[in-house]
Amino acid sequence: MTSTATRDGDDRVPATHNVPLVFTSLLLGMLIVSLGQMIFSTALPTIVADLGGVSKMSWVITAYLLTVTIGLPVYGKLGDQIGRKPLFVTAILLFLTGSVLGALAWGIDVLIAARAVQGLGGGGLMVLSQAIIADVVPARRRGRYMGVMGAVFGVSSVLGPLLGGFFTEGPGWRWALWFNVPVCLLALTVAVACLHLPRRGSGAAPDKLGTALMMVGTSALILLATWGGHEYAWTSSVILGLGAVFLACAVTFVVVERRAEQPLIPLRLFAARNFSLSTGAGLVIGVAMFGVLAYLPTYIQMVHSLGPTAAGLMLTPAMAGMMGTSIIVGNIVSRTGRYKWYPVVGSFVMAVGLLLIGTLRPEGSLVRLGVVLFVFGLGLGMCMQLLVLIVQNTFPVTMVGTATASNNFFRQIGGTLGSAIVGSVFVSRLAELMSERVPLAAERSGSAGAGFAEATARGHGGADSLSPEALAALPGPLHDAIAGSYNDALVPIYLVMVPLVLVATVLLIFLREDALRETIE
Repeated sequence: MTSTATRDGDDRVPATHNVPLVFTSLLLGMLIVSLGQMIFSTALPTIVADLGGVSKMSWVITAYLLTVTIGLPVYGKLGDQIGRKPLFVTAILLFLTGSVLGALAWGIDVLIAARAVQGLGGGGLMVLSQAIIADVVPARRRGRYMGVMGAVFGVSSVLGPLLGGFFTEGPGWRWALWFNVPVCLLALTVAVACLHLPRRGSGAAPDKLGTALMMVGTSALILLATWGGHEYAWTSSVILGLGAVFLACAVTFVVVERRAEQPLIPLRLFAARNFSLSTGAGLVIGVAMFGVLAYLPTYIQMVHSLGPTAAGLMLTPAMAGMMGTSIIVGNIVSRTGRYKWYPVVGSFVMAVGLLLIGTLRPEGSLVRLGVVLFVFGLGLGMCMQLLVLIVQNTFPVTMVGTATASNNFFRQIGGTLGSAIVGSVFVSRLAELMSERVPLAAERSGSAGAGFAEATARGHGGADSLSPEALAALPGPLHDAIAGSYNDALVPIYLVMVPLVLVATVLLIFLREDALRETIE
């Protein structure tokens, strides 16, 4: 690829690239993969009612999450070795195939398989969208593009539950998959016609053993985090066995990567201070982000008696804060070349947002909830994509795919662990609080409350299968006891996260502000 020098404010790029069209294709790829992570969070009960297989319900999300995470480092490394365009086109086709198969699914097993295929494409779309922009735009100008990418990722993470609720309550959950078809076709057309990237190749054999160890170890970790405390007790042989497999794979992976000619995740990446600090902070930010976005829709529905679509709309302030700061800060970084303190301030604001979420009460207003979510989104938008830019600026363009993928891989692991840990603690605390409060509230509610308490005790309905509409119709004492249980089971968890995010803030203070590159090698 011809080297292109740029000066401050100079918008010249290689003549072979139509950056606006290329960027549109990349944004569409980022949009569909991030929507796919959350879009079924409000649709699962309806899907199970339609297809059956309640015992396999969690796999609709787990299968997607698993294959996305596994795909990240593989696509990143291959992109550096053979070129990113053929992989990007392949990822779009895989996502399209999975979407069509899922929309036509005649059983829960078919839908799970389709979601796994979607994830195989999704991992490529997530990392290649961020790596390709480094092939066409110098780091000095890349901030504005990364800012928009961060906004799209944040918007779609919040928009997913909203769209899921809209499709479920409207034309049907299958349209959450048919929706991807025109988006994939548009992204594919633009990519084939306008994306001209260098074909790379080192001639080295792929790191097959490292890839196999990564796949097995990551699968074990994600299954451990997803099943622990839900499907199996933390002390069960299944969970302990998964933990042992993960540890064995992790240790062996480090040994193998030290000796591999072309390691999947080169350990020398961690010798770069900015990579280690940004990746460590990104993992923590993933824990906080997914821990909040995965469970607040349920909280809003049960505590404030809102439907799935309305609960999704209540996440709009977080989306607005994230989108606004991501775009504005990205443009400022491109104009000034200064970036160090934005992620530091952003992570601190995230900690403040978590602190405010941890003080929510059932009787609090929706306006206050919206303000709190806006603060959290404000902080998230200031740091999420800037950390990717800092990682990319640390390495030459021949390593950008590997470095970007590794950074995304650990953030995705953090998100998986965050949502799993928050979910496990939330469910455990909720069951404990319900068992304490519901019988007492039922006594004060007369005969209606007694019947509800009896159904709950027998496991045939009651609190375990309560919808927001049914909760709103319960007598006052019962309603308040259940809403209060949901509140007190969830929001204190976010207070525990505050010190963790402050640790990320401290890490980011030690970032070195290297000059943003003004050329594409």
